[in-house]
Amino acid sequence: MKETHVLKIARELGLAERQVEATGALLEDGATVPFIARYRKEATDSLDEVAITTIRDRLGKLVELDDRREAILESLEKQGHLTDELKDRVLAAESLPVLEDIYLPYRPKRRTRATIAREKGL
Repeated sequence: MKETHVLKIARELGLAERQVEATGALLEDGATVPFIARYRKEATDSLDEVAITTIRDRLGKLVELDDRREAILESLEKQGHLTDELKDRVLAAESLPVLEDIYLPYRPKRRTRATIAREKGL
C-alpha cells in the first residue's frame, strides 16, 4: 500500500492516516470487513463497517488506476508517442475516465481482416 494512497484516502474521508493505514494493512492480510469492524477496533480506532468498506473500495480503485496508468505509459512508450507533457498529464490524472480520455487519441486501432485487405490494396 502506497503512502500517497493513504494520504489521499485520509484527506478524502476526513480520517487519521493511522486509521487508513491500519485498515489497509488488515485488508492486505486477508481480514474481512466485519472481522475488522468487530475484532480490530483498537487498530482502527473503532471505525465502523461503512468506513472500512469505503477505505477498501477506494484503495482498490487507486490500485486499479495505478495499474492502468503504468500500462498506458508503457503502450505510449512502445508507440513512440510519449512526450514529457503527455507523461505529466497521464501521471496527473485523478480518475480512470480522465486517464482513458487522455489515452484515447493514441490508442491502437483494431486491425480487422477488412483493414488488412485494404492495406494490401484489395
